[in-house]
Amino acid sequence: MKFLTLSLLVLVALLSYLLFWPVPVEPVAWQAPKNPGYLGLYASNTKLANLESISLDGQHGPEDFALKPVGTIATATHAGDIMLLLPGSEKFTTWVNTGGRPLGIEFDKQGNLLVADALKGLLSISPSGEISLLTKRVAGTDIVYADDVDVADDGLIYFSDATSKFSAQTFGGTLAASLLEILEHKGNGRLLAYDPKSRSTSVLLEGLVFANGVCVSHDQRFVLVNETGSYRVMRYWISGPKAGTSDVFIDNLPGFPDNIARSPSGGYWLGFASPRSNSLDDLSESPFLRKIVQRMPNAMRPQAQEYGHVIKINENGEVVMDLQDPTGKYPLTTGVLETEDALYISSLTAPSVGRKSVK
Repeated sequence: MKFLTLSLLVLVALLSYLLFWPVPVEPVAWQAPKNPGYLGLYASNTKLANLESISLDGQHGPEDFALKPVGTIATATHAGDIMLLLPGSEKFTTWVNTGGRPLGIEFDKQGNLLVADALKGLLSISPSGEISLLTKRVAGTDIVYADDVDVADDGLIYFSDATSKFSAQTFGGTLAASLLEILEHKGNGRLLAYDPKSRSTSVLLEGLVFANGVCVSHDQRFVLVNETGSYRVMRYWISGPKAGTSDVFIDNLPGFPDNIARSPSGGYWLGFASPRSNSLDDLSESPFLRKIVQRMPNAMRPQAQEYGHVIKINENGEVVMDLQDPTGKYPLTTGVLETEDALYISSLTAPSVGRKSVK
């Protein structure tokens, strides 16, 4: 009898926890589009397999790249280091440390490295290595998860605040905070702009479910921003008759889009950190169940899958190249830097930079 009573108490406690324990997310219902899977345009292949590895000297998580005209490649690591690969070298070496988690990076015309730091905000690093804060607030609110950055020919800086709710510093780091934003799906992400002349920051686009990679178009007419949680890339027009409006550039992608970058040969490279989660899609219309999922142990929640995948899309948002590695040997691919002789592949977690020769 005592065992039965104890069992019932344990069961009641467990149910009470699953149903009522406070969690930071307030999920909303949405309808996930049918997953295209690895068929058709995205048919499974091994074109990204057997990458060369370039050492990070013990660091990991080369999230993004920036290229100097002289050929030096910069990357940002989990430990906060900005590392450089000098022409002719086969190893990245540390240049400076931001003291935060640098994610997206880009050089401006003056040789300064612009950094979207998830913990610090939008930074600028001078050629001599001096770090300065450009902006940490917009429209009376803090920028709590600066994610990616690009600069237009006129000097305006476009960058993303992945989520205005789930701070990377407060909620266990960049990956943990991103999962909360995606699970909730309210759309707390924003596309922002910083004007170096007026030192002002403005909100261009709101309501994005984890606003991620940012890229100014080749013709400077629009800015692309990856909406990771909705499996799509949005286009925000910055000139012409559509200026100030937005539309969908490419939709219903087979994975979670991370970074996006111009290709010097035309079009844009897009990286997928992970394939889509069928269980997460199945729960898209069930906020109540998603809340229960958040109360479960971390190992029982949807997780990123190690699957290498990058694509190239043209100016019309059409897929023109698809490179995959189903083994995920180089895991959680975030994007591509294309040079004359190689494709450099970035990652959320890898202890090296991947490289694929194009010659």
